Amino acid sequence: MPRERTYRTEAVVIRRSDFGEADRLLTLFSADRGKTRAIAKGARKPQSRKTGHVELFMRSNFLVAVGRDLDIVTQAETVATYAALREDLVRATYAGYIVELLDRFTVDDDPHRDIFDLLTLALETLAASDEPLLLARYYELRLLSLTGFQPRLFNCVACAEAISEQDQFFSAELGGLLCPNCGPTDPRAVPVSAVAVKVMRYLQTRPWATVSQLRLRPVVLHEVERILYDYLTHILERDLKSVDFLHRLRREADAVVREE
Repeated sequence: MPRERTYRTEAVVIRRSDFGEADRLLTLFSADRGKTRAIAKGARKPQSRKTGHVELFMRSNFLVAVGRDLDIVTQAETVATYAALREDLVRATYAGYIVELLDRFTVDDDPHRDIFDLLTLALETLAASDEPLLLARYYELRLLSLTGFQPRLFNCVACAEAISEQDQFFSAELGGLLCPNCGPTDPRAVPVSAVAVKVMRYLQTRPWATVSQLRLRPVVLHEVERILYDYLTHILERDLKSVDFLHRLRREADAVVREE
């Protein structure tokens, strides 16, 4: 069967960089093709028809020609701009975190409809929300589940006993919760409150339409953030650039509040 010469796909631009004198190198994520790379020739020229359709975080319909080394975007038409993600620094940084995680947890040419749906849900919600913390935690847990790294939150990862509603321990190395009997024997396990356990379970098992109704104290969200970040970086064996910048923004915001 001859190889297709062109294809159409709806995709989100998750990375882009300048290429040559006027081109852009794009990393796209779509439901039917997964993560792919393509050149948008002339996209940096103001008069190019592709200009405005291949911006970072945009969701567009692409007509792509199959190339020897890299595919070539021949047409692009915007489906959703998510403009707020490029106009606000905090939103832009969280969007950068969302696509950085996606990039780290996926491989090229591996189609995954559920991950694409999660990505577009996250970007659409973030573009319309001023409270990204809950969304980020939901996204992390759902992405972990969809990529085969779902943390075990209902049984102790050491003794398999059911986890009750009390303070527990979390082990990034073992991939889940340790009960009060097993936790103290693991020097790398960290304490986790009963409330944080309950929240993580809820985020892991409920759809976003239900999760979005939650109203949680910042201290709880930050505890869940710390636990999940330790787990994510353990799996990836590296820090995430966007998280470092998020922490810097948070410190600067806290400093402004103290001065006032």
